Amino acid sequence: MRTGPRQRLAREGRRLSRLPRPHTLRARLTAGLVVLLAVSCAAVGVAAVVELNGFLTGRLDQQLREAGVRYPASLEHGGTLPSDHDGDEDGDGDTRRQTVGTFGARLVGDTVTNAAVVGSSTGAGAQNVPLGAADMRTLAEVPADGKGHTIDLSALDDYRVMAVQGRDGDVLITGLPTEPVEAAVHRLELVAAVVFGAALAVAGVAGALWVRWSLRPLSRVAATATRVSRLPLSSGEVELWPRAPEGDPRSEVGRVARAFNMMLGHVEDALTKRHASEERLRSFAADASHELRTPVASVRGHAELALLHPGPVPRKVVRALERIEAEAARMGEMVDDLLLLARLDAGRPLERLPVDLTRLVLDAVTDAQAAGPGHRWTLELSEEPVTVPGDAHRLQQVLANLLANARLHTPVGTTITISLGTGGGTAVLKVHDDGPGVAADVQPRVFERFTHGERRRAEAAGGGTGAGLGLSIVAAVAEAHGGSVTLESGPGSTTFTVRLPEGNG
Repeated sequence: MRTGPRQRLAREGRRLSRLPRPHTLRARLTAGLVVLLAVSCAAVGVAAVVELNGFLTGRLDQQLREAGVRYPASLEHGGTLPSDHDGDEDGDGDTRRQTVGTFGARLVGDTVTNAAVVGSSTGAGAQNVPLGAADMRTLAEVPADGKGHTIDLSALDDYRVMAVQGRDGDVLITGLPTEPVEAAVHRLELVAAVVFGAALAVAGVAGALWVRWSLRPLSRVAATATRVSRLPLSSGEVELWPRAPEGDPRSEVGRVARAFNMMLGHVEDALTKRHASEERLRSFAADASHELRTPVASVRGHAELALLHPGPVPRKVVRALERIEAEAARMGEMVDDLLLLARLDAGRPLERLPVDLTRLVLDAVTDAQAAGPGHRWTLELSEEPVTVPGDAHRLQQVLANLLANARLHTPVGTTITISLGTGGGTAVLKVHDDGPGVAADVQPRVFERFTHGERRRAEAAGGGTGAGLGLSIVAAVAEAHGGSVTLESGPGSTTFTVRLPEGNG
């Protein structure tokens, strides 16, 4: 199959795109400087070579005009001229004064009758030149205009020749070798290549050093930006202490450094205000949760006391008291969760004792089976017990929340698999179910607080949908232990994966 021009251009473009390219500004500036200098050197070199070649060729034409047609005219008389030719009293003097290598030819019509070249020693006479058919055609095509023309003879290489009309209706051709001109031009090309190559090498090194020195302020700005990018800005108190050194404000780099420092100042002010706002919110949540615990417990206690009244109580009153007790219990759990999250946000340390995670999984699954007998519960545990340093009560809360989430969000008959193993110094806990999965729009924020997904109600228990704090507590506790939790969900497969570092408490 033939390849068209477009395919060849596309292939050439792909080949060029794979060539290495400079990535840094310093490399690009240096490469651009070297390329511009190379183009300039090439232009100067080409101009010098062309000018020298034209100058030397002009000198060669001048020599041809000065030599005239004495030598080709003498070929008709055996290498000498009659005494009356051109007024010359000495017939053989013109031939002997020709430059070594001078070529002469006489043409009658399109036929070369004589062709010779001056020998290596003066006065040695003419040396006949064996011409082929192609050489004869080349000589016949030279116009008799008295101007220089360059031809290539197979026996003599390149020659500069000049043809004029003779007195006998013939054409006389005089030629000189172009080898001296070519040698001078080639020597200039070699010298120019060496000199320009050395100049390019020196300019490349000097240019790289100059560009590096000129871009030092910009490099310092980039280094400062790199240090700032490594600072933890997502939460907590942030101080953007590094600042870029400001250079000359009249230069572009100086203006960039000044604008960058102003931006860092604005960002630092915004982060400081955000941190203060978060601290106020955490303090409010902690104080509110702490203050609500007492009245919630009091409401729940009064409801329980009213239910213990020995006298007859209307059924509606009993139902109202039961709902008050249930909602008070639910509100108490919510207050406890908010207080826990506030403490974790404040960075309060948890216990760091060895925790048998295998035992916690067994207990949590036992409790989940009792709460959800309609589900199928399976366990996949490693042969050896898995131990992690941490807070046993909080880790038990993580397990309980994950299992409750799987139970409440899946229909009866769903298989829930809990697996526990280790790998790479990390304990890996997975809770998998084959239920309908988590909605795609909920997955990005499933670990945020007060996030609710579509869930079935445990009507038999008379419970509500919850406050949406369970998975946020899972994420906060895992992070407080130096671990993480992730979600992978789709129709028929949902997996929560908790990773906790192993080690000694």
